[in-house]
Amino acid sequence: PLRRQRQMCIRDRDLSEIRLYIYKNVDKLQSTLEQSELTNKGALSSLEFRLDAILQANLDTFWLLMCSVLVFLMQAGFMCLESGLTRRKSSINVALKNLADFGIAVVTFWAFGFGLMYGASYSGLVGTKYFLFFTNVAGYQTYFVFQAMFVATAATIISGAVAERIKIWPFFIFAVVMAGFIYPVSMGWQWGGGWLSSSGFSDFAGSTLVHACGGSAALAGVIVLGSRNGRFGAKGEKKSLVPFAASSIPLVTLGTFLLWFGWFGFNGFSQLAMGTFDDVNAINKIAVNTHLAGSAGVVTGAVLTRLLGGKTDIIMMLNGALAGCLLYTSDAADEE
Repeated sequence: PLRRQRQMCIRDRDLSEIRLYIYKNVDKLQSTLEQSELTNKGALSSLEFRLDAILQANLDTFWLLMCSVLVFLMQAGFMCLESGLTRRKSSINVALKNLADFGIAVVTFWAFGFGLMYGASYSGLVGTKYFLFFTNVAGYQTYFVFQAMFVATAATIISGAVAERIKIWPFFIFAVVMAGFIYPVSMGWQWGGGWLSSSGFSDFAGSTLVHACGGSAALAGVIVLGSRNGRFGAKGEKKSLVPFAASSIPLVTLGTFLLWFGWFGFNGFSQLAMGTFDDVNAINKIAVNTHLAGSAGVVTGAVLTRLLGGKTDIIMMLNGALAGCLLYTSDAADEE
């Protein structure tokens, strides 16, 4: 009986130890499973976040490229507009200048302008690096492409103002100065984080930074060059515009439509993204307001020319469309 009792005690003790061992290992196993589950959930959440970020970056890049194409199309609009508003004999000269200033602007902006605009700023005045710009980062490459379209637009504004007033090579030299120094420096003051940006100045899509810059340079060129030969008399009296009449109003109209179409990219690009719901909503608002601004300009031009001049002037209606799109550029994202 004593031996049997001892054996039973040993068996009970062994069973207790086995139970304790099982309980401990079950707790460890459960803890391991819980940690593994949490780890998997964290990894899944991290993966989802990375996929969302990649998708958003791809959508942003696609949007910038698409807008770049739209702004590039504005070059064709400028060419049609200028060719149609000048004399027929000047059409080849105008086409040549539009083609050349685009090429000159892009190459010069790549070599010097981008660095002056976005390089490390010296006292908020001028950039100091990124000359002969090169990068393997797709986002930066896309941004350079779009900004190159902007600088080409600023240079082309000058082309229209000095049409039939300037020889080819002096204009080429001025295009180099405009694309390589004047535009990038003034643009860098705001979009490059310079002193204008620090002062609170805001220009959403370039009403001042692009168009006013190009317009001011064009005005300076016109003042220096003077009027077209034969436009005014010896004492400054006006002469008939018949010898200088527009060569093709339909071509002017086509150019205006192309510019209007390109403005959807010009204004819409400045949202800089379309990877979120808020971005898409903002782009939709910009597109609607851009279209309304151009249309309001057409109506205003028609009404004013009828009331003031007695007849509806299509040139002023076309100018009204361009003026409406341009004036809306500065605050395209702020109007409700």
